[in-house]
Amino acid sequence: QVQLVESGGGLVQAGGSLRLSCAASGSIFSRNAMSWYRQAPGKQRELVATITSGGSTNYADSVKGRFTISRDNAKNTVYLQMNSLNAEDTAVYYCNYRRLGFVEAYWGQGTQVTVSS
Repeated sequence: QVQLVESGGGLVQAGGSLRLSCAASGSIFSRNAMSWYRQAPGKQRELVATITSGGSTNYADSVKGRFTISRDNAKNTVYLQMNSLNAEDTAVYYCNYRRLGFVEAYWGQGTQVTVSS
């Protein structure tokens, strides 16, 4: 089992920045991928960014150039630095952990990000 605890959400004005954190604990395997997803009201959950234990990253087109995903493997923590936020970024952001090569995944409880225009 893996437990994920997110933090860092909140209310920010358009153009502002926020940094989300997700701390993982439990049965963490060295080869893994950690991701941020988001779900806005009335919309499906979508992938925002992924980073593997080796440091490879992938971003949704909508956040490229504005968001940066990073991780501290020693702390089993992943971060999402969000800059130039706009109203379309308003959503609940979820952390996801997946062991590479396996289907099973774990989710955090989510943290609300609200961008006021």
